[in-house]
Amino acid sequence: MTFTVLIPARLASTRLPNKPLADLCGAPMVVRVAQRVLSMTGRTPRVVVAGDHPSIVAACQSHGIDAVLTRADHPSGSDRLAEACTLLSLADEQIVVNVQGDEPLIDPALVSAVANLLQKVPQAKMSTAAHAIDTVADFHNPNVVKVVLDAQSLALYFSRAPIAFPRDASAALPSPAPLRHIGIYGYRVGFLKQFPKLAQAPLELTESLEQLRALWHGHRIAVHVTERAPGAGVDTPEDLERVRQLLTQRKVL
Repeated sequence: MTFTVLIPARLASTRLPNKPLADLCGAPMVVRVAQRVLSMTGRTPRVVVAGDHPSIVAACQSHGIDAVLTRADHPSGSDRLAEACTLLSLADEQIVVNVQGDEPLIDPALVSAVANLLQKVPQAKMSTAAHAIDTVADFHNPNVVKVVLDAQSLALYFSRAPIAFPRDASAALPSPAPLRHIGIYGYRVGFLKQFPKLAQAPLELTESLEQLRALWHGHRIAVHVTERAPGAGVDTPEDLERVRQLLTQRKVL
C-alpha cells in the first residue's frame, strides 16, 4: 500500500529551544526523524515535514527532505497536518501517518504497521499503537497514557488513570497486562481535515488527551499492539545528548 508520513515541526519549545533544528551528528533532528522513517524496508512512503518556520523548511530541503511551510498560529498538531494535506493535494481516501518531529528513535516498522492497520479496518477513521506495561510504576504514572481495547482491537478509552483497574487491587500488575499508548497516529485524510473542526470533548479537556475527541464524537480508532517499546522522544537537553551518544555509537540509524 502507499501512504504519506507527515512530520509536524514547530520551532518554539520551552524546554529545548529550536528543537527541530537541534544538531544530531551533523543533521537537524527533524531531518533525522525523516531519514529514520525513510529507512523502512519494503515500499518507501512519501515523507513530508510540515514546518511552521522557513528555517525548518530550508533545513529539510538542504538535506533532500520534502517539506511544506504551514501557518505558525495553529492551535494543535492536527490543525497543522490538516493544512499540510491541503497543501499537498492529498485525496480524502488516502492515508497519512503522523510521526512526531522529536522522535528520532521511532521504529520504521511501527509506522508501516499503523498505516497498514487503517487500510485493513475500514470502520476506523484513525489508527495508533500500544504495548504492554511491565511495571507497576508505569501503570500508576499519569504521564503514561493507557488504552483499553474491545474484541476487534478498537479503542474503548484512553486515560491517564490506571485502566483497566483490578477490583481486588494489589501491588501486582493486572492480567492481561495493561496497555501503554504510543503517540503515533494514522488518519484517513478526509477525517483529518474534519477533526480540528469537531467540538472539543469534555473528556478530552479533563484528561488532556486529544484522541478522546474522536471517540466522543463516535469515530473508531484501531490499535496495533506491538511487542517492542518505542524509543523515547527528545524533550530536554538531556534527552538530546543521550540520542547523540546512541548515534555516535551507531546503535541506531
